[in-house]
Amino acid sequence: MKKTIGIIGGMSPLATCNLYSKIIECTDATSDSEHAHIIIDSNNAIPDRTAAILNGGSDPLPAICKSAKRLARIGADVLIMPCNTAHYFYNQIQRCVNIPILHMIREMALDLKAQGINKVGLLDTNGTLQTGIYDTVFDEFGIEYVKPESDIHKRAIMGIIYDGIKAGNYKYDTTDFVEVIKALQEEGAQSMILGCTELPQAFEIYGLDFPNVDPMLALAKATVKFAGYEVKE
Repeated sequence: MKKTIGIIGGMSPLATCNLYSKIIECTDATSDSEHAHIIIDSNNAIPDRTAAILNGGSDPLPAICKSAKRLARIGADVLIMPCNTAHYFYNQIQRCVNIPILHMIREMALDLKAQGINKVGLLDTNGTLQTGIYDTVFDEFGIEYVKPESDIHKRAIMGIIYDGIKAGNYKYDTTDFVEVIKALQEEGAQSMILGCTELPQAFEIYGLDFPNVDPMLALAKATVKFAGYEVKE
């Protein structure tokens, strides 16, 4: 039986669009009618997750839960979130609704194991780094990882996310960000985890040609399969 997919969107609008696009591209369909029914609630006023975790900013949980409940009420059978940092609140959000929420980071870890990738470099926001949500999942699945430790490297990642993609600055200077990647590669990382949903866009827009794994792509494939559709390989 086919399931309706609900996307808790707005974190960010571009990431929401990107996940929706990936679901379409991952579905093995030959006509419009063979694609999944998808409902998107893109509330762009959801407070910044990183600011909430690091600096005591406005709590995003009530707005995220409101979106989840709205999607469930209008017919979604499964929910997904195109935001890594929001998974810090995953358990609380799941308790808000009686339908499953697929966990993007766990789906990505399963994908890494299937690909035989054993050591990765972690690129994500300071908020996600501090929560340790990737560390917990990687430890659970036995995946080695290295991550930026210096403040300079952390600022470079936050810069490309906030001053580059979120700001719509598609001429952003990526020199410092590239140095972060090279440093992680020197520590043995086989591939970079794009641990913020703006980073897949950054790699595409700025032409960054480094081995990488996109958690949203793993989530899109898992969602298509969970909803009862064939995945296009």
